[in-house]
Amino acid sequence: MAQVLEFKLPDLGEGLTEAEIVRWLVQVGDVVTVDQPVVEVETAKAMVEVPCPYGGVVTARYGEEGTELPVGAPLLTVAVGEPAAEPEGSGNVLVGYGTQAPAARRRRVRAGTATANGQARKPEPGPMTPHTRGTAPARAQLPAPTPASAPTPAAAAAPPAAPVSAMVPAEGPVPVISPLVRRLARDNGVDLRQLAGSGPDGLILRADVENVLRAGTAPARAADEQAVPAPAAAPRAEGEVRIPLKGIRGAVADKLSRSRREIPDATCWVDADATELLRARAAMNAAGGPKVSLLALLARICTAALARFPELNSYVDTDAREVVQLGQVHLGFAAQTERGLVVPVVRDAHARDAESLTAEFARLTEAARTGTLTPGELTGGTFTLNNYGVFGVDGSTPIVNHPEAAMLGVGRIIPKPWVHEGELAVRQVVQLSFTFDHRVCDGGTAGGFLRYVADCVEQPAVLLRTL
Repeated sequence: MAQVLEFKLPDLGEGLTEAEIVRWLVQVGDVVTVDQPVVEVETAKAMVEVPCPYGGVVTARYGEEGTELPVGAPLLTVAVGEPAAEPEGSGNVLVGYGTQAPAARRRRVRAGTATANGQARKPEPGPMTPHTRGTAPARAQLPAPTPASAPTPAAAAAPPAAPVSAMVPAEGPVPVISPLVRRLARDNGVDLRQLAGSGPDGLILRADVENVLRAGTAPARAADEQAVPAPAAAPRAEGEVRIPLKGIRGAVADKLSRSRREIPDATCWVDADATELLRARAAMNAAGGPKVSLLALLARICTAALARFPELNSYVDTDAREVVQLGQVHLGFAAQTERGLVVPVVRDAHARDAESLTAEFARLTEAARTGTLTPGELTGGTFTLNNYGVFGVDGSTPIVNHPEAAMLGVGRIIPKPWVHEGELAVRQVVQLSFTFDHRVCDGGTAGGFLRYVADCVEQPAVLLRTL
């Protein structure tokens, strides 16, 4: 007799508590093997393929594509062969979750996030139509990952779903499957009964509702749908579009807001003549061997400056009221991607030479562009280097990457009039901006750090001998 096992969303590590289903890799009825990836999820830090610890037949999937699930929520159920004393599995699925792992952490129900009909979400009986992303489902207290007592009737033996057109009388239910779409329409005053869906058999998708909102022609809700008044909000201007702060964008918003709330930051800046730094890089690359990037040289300058001013490679332990100086430099650098701004971290940057830094910057940048950065590659930074000059701007006032104590910003390098050796000349000039946590040091330390960086940019020969 087959045994039905329930696989829950594992702990993805680095303090992540939820993930969004991006793409299912298996269908109900598929045969899966141990450690086969079954779903692709997106966290606030990276895209992750989640492997299943069981081998057998998929009997149910939980959640539509675009749904956010808390850690410990059911992902799917698998019917395995003859039951054994211990369920067979890999034992090493992901951080904090294995086939023999203890019960997943229990989480409280978040108020105001129930599904559309107020009932617990059920597994879908077969392949699902992909939907666009929406808001998070309810968080319920979840049992430990133990074998299911029996297959869920709706998941294991449900008949094929009828076409939407057959299920929707003229004055009956609206052709909408996703509670996320219903909520979007309800929150924005859209009457779904007056929409023509673009999905299969007239199914109304999230994109249909968003198109109406963009056009500013949202049909008014029926009177019976206005029983629960929406929160008071300012009148919408024509063409107004609301974009949920979720995923990476939401994580960035939360972190920047926390930085502004908790860190009393200050910024200083200076212009520097980068002509000699560019010449030095050109000479290094002309000598053959692996090329050295300008970002790597700037990173090497930063690590040398932090060795002289260790107060800035630190963080504030607010509970203990202590400044914690760190012995290693894990250098974050800002990278703009299609999914938003991410800050990959180069581990032990202080121990790397220019060639090693160049290679690691290239590897992490490519991983950022393809969305394959791991949570570990996006956390643990102690200092951040932000080269916003690639966007064609000269200056900025960077926001410190909490809980770090400082960030160096580098503007574009452009020809400018400059007094060089007592004469006016055209030189390659860059503006350097330095934002620091005023709790860890005073202006003298911050100014000394920035001046040392500027001196290395202007006269790199002494520094380059150590590369």
